[in-house]
Amino acid sequence: MRLLRAPFTYRLWRPRHLAYVARDLWRPASRPEQPDRIHLEAVLGWLMRAQDRCDTTAGAGGVSAGWSFEDGWLPAYPETSGYTVESFLAASGMLSRPELRERARRIILWELSIQHEDGAFPGHFGEPGSRPVIFNTGQIMHGLVTAHDHLEIPGALEAAVRAGRWLLASQDADGCWRRNTHGGIPHVYNTRSAWALLRVGLASGTEALIQGALDNLAWALTRQTQSGWFADNAFAPDRSPYTHTIAYALRGFLEAGIMSGQEPFVAAALTGARAVAGQQRANGWLAGAFDDGWIPKAHYACLTGVAQMCGIWTRAWHLTGEEPFRIAADRGIGFLKRNHIISGQQDPADGGIAGSLPFWGAYSRFEYPNWAAKFFADALMTRMAPLLIPDDPRRLGKPSPADGQPALQQADQGMG
Repeated sequence: MRLLRAPFTYRLWRPRHLAYVARDLWRPASRPEQPDRIHLEAVLGWLMRAQDRCDTTAGAGGVSAGWSFEDGWLPAYPETSGYTVESFLAASGMLSRPELRERARRIILWELSIQHEDGAFPGHFGEPGSRPVIFNTGQIMHGLVTAHDHLEIPGALEAAVRAGRWLLASQDADGCWRRNTHGGIPHVYNTRSAWALLRVGLASGTEALIQGALDNLAWALTRQTQSGWFADNAFAPDRSPYTHTIAYALRGFLEAGIMSGQEPFVAAALTGARAVAGQQRANGWLAGAFDDGWIPKAHYACLTGVAQMCGIWTRAWHLTGEEPFRIAADRGIGFLKRNHIISGQQDPADGGIAGSLPFWGAYSRFEYPNWAAKFFADALMTRMAPLLIPDDPRRLGKPSPADGQPALQQADQGMG
């Protein structure tokens, strides 16, 4: 029944839609790869157009969630706009483009305008009836603490602390979030929210936030299996986790482990990152979902997850010096480049990254989500320069470099 509805749901008869489908059906085996900077500027151009789409709406300042066959350009998305702040700031410094800094500022001012009294942020697109979600609020907290560090926006850190206290109020005694979650179930990928909670706790000196973050990470660690895969890491209990949510979980463990000095968290991330690299094809392709034992459960690639993993592998290579991590990142970025449309036509595909390859794969089907573009931009930038995105050098029990102390490692240098 779902397949029968697909042509109507996705309006497959429209000329542009047919052209995009045909492109994937008859795509060449290999599009030429351009230099990193050309791909970076193209994907940033897409993100800027996605933000400009919201300028005349209630979401002015935010970044459109993306473009889809079903709905065209989508409303501003509070969650992913929040962590796009760090990408705009990194690109502003790298490319000497101050307008990207101002775009980051616009996002934060919009986020501050929609925060709830209890500290939470609207879920989904903030439409009537949408409920706050732990993960969404956590990602906005990343933007707020980054804005506090780099944009000096009054109230940004205070707003992040209030959001963190809302996260604590929703947390169970074992550190898990089961309330105010997507689908009302626990998700290991909320380690990315725990990382945000830790960042805010360290920035504000709020011990309760730090402890709440560590408690969630300790719970999440119990869900890692012998193979390095995570249970309770999908959007629904009867689904296999996408590469996208696997990467979310790994990044949260890795960065929070480094910041807290907790080696088991770092080890969990590196174990998983090695295992995913072991599933990568020589051309950079990764299955869109995996079961325990890293059994592929999809015949499509989740391009969003590939981009995220490239950033994780580059970070892991900087930290460990293990050459297989660099090789995996290079292969993945090459794969993304060969499937990155740069036409100069400024249509929805130009510079964007599709959710899946082929376009009708199950993750973000027939969509160009803004977070796929964000993570591709991050992967390119962290390969082009030894950047941290976000660039937060704080460590538990150690002063930050901003307080006059050197960073722990060359790999931990910030955005400059």
